[in-house]
Amino acid sequence: MNEATSPALITGANRGIGAAIAERLAPRRPVLATARTIPVPSPIDGVEWLGLDAADPGAFDRLEQHLDGRPVGLLVCNAGVFLDRHENLADGFPSKMWAETFAVNVTGVFLTVQALLPSLQAAAGLHGHARIAVIASQMGSSARAGGSSYIYRASKAAAVNLARNLALDLEGLGIAVAAYHPGWVRTDMGGAQADISVAESAAGLVAQFEALSPETTGRFLTWDGREMPF
Repeated sequence: MNEATSPALITGANRGIGAAIAERLAPRRPVLATARTIPVPSPIDGVEWLGLDAADPGAFDRLEQHLDGRPVGLLVCNAGVFLDRHENLADGFPSKMWAETFAVNVTGVFLTVQALLPSLQAAAGLHGHARIAVIASQMGSSARAGGSSYIYRASKAAAVNLARNLALDLEGLGIAVAAYHPGWVRTDMGGAQADISVAESAAGLVAQFEALSPETTGRFLTWDGREMPF
């Protein structure tokens, strides 16, 4: 059976990079996409929408129950927040902001993988492998520390570390895992002065997802396939 017959599931797909990935994948395979609020303002043809608030631990049990072991060949953990862009070291970065960011950017990734594990294993059994793509950032690379945005940087560093460790534990199940820097993208998060368009980032990321395999698991790559330092 062709791997593309199993759906891809993309979290946080109602806008930005997640929406562009969903649009690019929809003509190729079934796509499940999550958003905090359903229905979404701009639905995408061929995409089935599911409600998921990545900051709500109970939402993942509901997602797992909804899927009920349905095979998912590709999981894209894209949902994320960047709340501390304008904080200052003297009196910013409140503890609540740390908790909110990590709940989505780190715990949310782990709980998504945990909820999808039966579905990923089902796809691996059908096709020989399944894939998990964690959308991280070069701001999570310790080798590229740039100062400021401490909460976001720490959360993305944790997400990269999580992807690396999941790759080791899931390799024996035929599930490949990698983390990806999507580039500096012209989105609400990236800003108008960013380097590349959403479409360019999504096209590159999808190509990298398709190249992910048990032989290449555990890597941290850019949207165009370059190795990122951990």
